[in-house]
Amino acid sequence: MHILIAGAAGFLGSHLCQRLLAEGNRVTGLDNLSTGRMQNLAPLMDEPGFRFVEHDIVEPFTGAFDWIFNFACPASPLHYQADSLGTLRTCFLGTYNLLDLARKCSGRFFQASTSEVYGDPQTNPQHEDYYGNVNPFGPRACYDEGKRVAETLCFEFSRKHLVAVKVARIFNTYGPRMSLEDGRVVSNFIVQALRDEDLMIYGSGEQTRSFCYVEDLVEGSLKLMASPSGLIEPVNLGNPEEFTIRELATIVIEMTGARSRLSHVEAAADDPQQRRPDLTRAKNLLGWEPAIPLREGLARTIAYFRNELAGGR
Repeated sequence: MHILIAGAAGFLGSHLCQRLLAEGNRVTGLDNLSTGRMQNLAPLMDEPGFRFVEHDIVEPFTGAFDWIFNFACPASPLHYQADSLGTLRTCFLGTYNLLDLARKCSGRFFQASTSEVYGDPQTNPQHEDYYGNVNPFGPRACYDEGKRVAETLCFEFSRKHLVAVKVARIFNTYGPRMSLEDGRVVSNFIVQALRDEDLMIYGSGEQTRSFCYVEDLVEGSLKLMASPSGLIEPVNLGNPEEFTIRELATIVIEMTGARSRLSHVEAAADDPQQRRPDLTRAKNLLGWEPAIPLREGLARTIAYFRNELAGGR
């Protein structure tokens, strides 16, 4: 197949490119490099089936593709809040442009949505039928509401133009190729621990997250994309093991052998207090659930960041 991946130079997009190339597909990768990094694609640049185009999806793109994956959007609060209007343009205009491309070439479309569409949930675990509890005018709204409207675009293109859409609600994912300045909790804690700095916890540290290793996430995404065309409902992809932020910090300190201590700062605005996916739909309809436990995934991720800090690539 000829596959288009928007956000190809990002953490998740680059892993997806690698997997699809390994399976013998032709891959065209798009990225405006606002948060993506060319070093993530360095191992793929000499692959005969790979082509990279520096392009911002807020502008239309042309071509003929069997599958289109939209992973193009900053995912870290640090980055999406720094350019909030750009985040909204990417979520709306970018998603619209890629959906219209899928319509024109009769391609299948995958939207990388997020658990953030549930906001600060009042139910745990979060099932896809839960409408969410999102602050539409808070500092996180550019991402939360941006992703919600991107989902709406997908479902409208499915209803009005019969585009085969697949919507994945992705829960906290981590692994190699996250940047040192990523700004999300796993990378923050690992980098701080490897530098023997205090691990900075926003708020009490009792808020929870569920962490999915990137290899599992890629596998789930491909199973969803290949699922029957009649499956258009959003599907949670993540790991149902729930940890407090304090527990994660303690595990990272232990696994790195750091001399770090825990340091608390003011809680971030609208920070969700709990996050755990209900995977019933993914298990029943895709036959998928994650296989890599937290400590195994952290060991691989710590090794990656240790090498990054040592100057290796």
